[in-house]
Parts: sequence; C-alpha cells; structure tokens
Amino acid sequence: MNINLAAELVGLDRIINSDPVAITFFIGYMAMLASAVFFFVERGSVDGKWKLSLLVSGLITGIAAVHYYYMRDFYMQTGTSPTAFRYVDWTLTVPLMCVEFYLLTKPFGAKGSTLTKLILASVVMLVTGYIGETSGIDSNIMWGIFSTLGYLYIVYEVFAGDIAALAKGSNSPALARAMFLLKIFITLGWSIYPIGYMVLPGNLLSGMFEVSSIDLFYNIADAVNKIGFGLVIYSVAVAETAKNKKALA
Repeated sequence: MNINLAAELVGLDRIINSDPVAITFFIGYMAMLASAVFFFVERGSVDGKWKLSLLVSGLITGIAAVHYYYMRDFYMQTGTSPTAFRYVDWTLTVPLMCVEFYLLTKPFGAKGSTLTKLILASVVMLVTGYIGETSGIDSNIMWGIFSTLGYLYIVYEVFAGDIAALAKGSNSPALARAMFLLKIFITLGWSIYPIGYMVLPGNLLSGMFEVSSIDLFYNIADAVNKIGFGLVIYSVAVAETAKNKKALA
C-alpha cells in the first residue's frame, strides 16, 4: 500500500510540474475557493439590497471550486477532458451569472421576466452545446448553431435589451462602469467557449489548434470570467453602499 501511495505521489508530482492543463485545474480550484470565501465574508460590508448579489457571487465561485476539485482528479487519473463535469458546472453557474445581471439592475427596476429570459437562453446555450459536443462529428455544427443563438440572445440583452436600458437609465456611475466591464466579459471572456467548441473534430475551426489544449483555455477563461464577474458586482455594491451612507450622513 505504501508503494502504491508513493507511486501515486510521484505521478502527481510529474503531472503537476510538467502538465500546464493540470496546473490550471489546480490554480482554478484554489482561486475559486478563495474567491468564494471572500464574497461570503464581504456580504457583511454592503447594504442589505446587495447582500444577495454577493451571496450569488460566492455560490458561483464555490460551486466552481467543487467541480474543479473533481475535474482536476478526473484529468490526472485519465488524462482526458472532464466534459461531463464541466457542463454540470456550467449548467449551475452560468444561469447564476445571468441572475447576477438581474440582481445588478433590480435596484433600478429590473423585472422577473428579464431574469426568466436570460436563464432560458443560458439553458438552451448549455444543453445544446453539450449535445453537440457529445453526439459526434455529424451533428455538432447544427447543435453549435442552436447553442450560439442562446449566447447571442444574452449578448443582445446586455447590449440592447432590458438590461442595457435599465443600466442606461439608472444614473449610477458605478453601474455604468460595471456594465461596461461585464460587456467585455460577455463578448471577449465568454467567446472562448464557442471558439473551443468550434475546434472540435468536424467543426468550423477544426484543426486550428490541438483539441487537447482546449481545457487550458477553458480553465483560464472560467477563472477570469467567474471571479471577474463577482468582483464587478462587489465593486458596484461597495460604491452604492458608500453613496447611501454619504447621503444619510
């Protein structure tokens, strides 16, 4: 048993030190966990109407930390992409990121119907993406188109839909800055996911780079997008809390 344990430790050391994908799984896990703790602790420093937003930010990064723990182990044991684990993570965390858009604009008049549309679009994007990624070469382009339509609807809401209108009419500099940053996350940060999908065998960008490196890009994008989303929400909550305290002083 000691011999087996030693062998496992040697293998773990080899993977951690020579495999950049394994390293990003480990860093992603630690970064998500630390961010979740930060958001949960900082809930006590903002006004009550922003506490739920920080709770959701903590849930997003906390859920991701748990999945990254298991995805790291799966990858180190098999050397293959943990596709199922990743889509379970996205199915839980991406709708919660849509909830963040709603909570961000709720103090300025957002309606529940907007939240419903965002969540439905995210579910369509993820479910069809998973079907396309696991159903084989023959149909992944078709399912990719359906998935992209869900993504484009979210982009529309943020740039020209209800979310954009509420942000524009809020007269809140903090919210305006936050929406600017979130637009960058949506257009640049989230774009890595459809690009990663399109490099799969038989898809539009097949052969552009090795499929085995997709997890490296996904891991980095996940950490930047999920933690970055939370930090943007946190900055608005802190700024609005400070403004309210100043008004009451």
